[in-house]
Amino acid sequence: MAGSFMDLALAQARAAAAAGEVPVGCVIVRNGEAVARTRNRTRVDRDPTAHAEMLAIREAAAAIGSERLVDCDLYVTLEPCTMCAGALAFARIRRLYYGAADPKGGAVESGVRFFSGPTCHHRPEIYGGIGEQEAAALLRDFFAERR
Repeated sequence: MAGSFMDLALAQARAAAAAGEVPVGCVIVRNGEAVARTRNRTRVDRDPTAHAEMLAIREAAAAIGSERLVDCDLYVTLEPCTMCAGALAFARIRRLYYGAADPKGGAVESGVRFFSGPTCHHRPEIYGGIGEQEAAALLRDFFAERR
């Protein structure tokens, strides 16, 4: 099941790349159903907070009618940054599944390891490396074209 939802996130990442955005896609799942499907839109929206995870959290909260997404799982193609990890904690996301690690900007198992900090009030279950090869290839190809 994790693979099929990550496939939806990868499709969103490909759409982001086609739009000139960093190819990151995100899906939020509740009761086996995708309630949010988003991609990075920082350039299109001219909004530095328009990361796929932030947009998905907003979309899922609106669809569910609650700021607490306690029974939701989030699938994202790239390890979340500090901003997104904080948003996951505030939203009370149950499980985080991510594709490629992000040694430079990631904050889950790289960098600041946000959920391990003493001030973090909620820690989702974390599963990394889901769809990692395709997610990493999308990012590598995207940045290679821009060099």
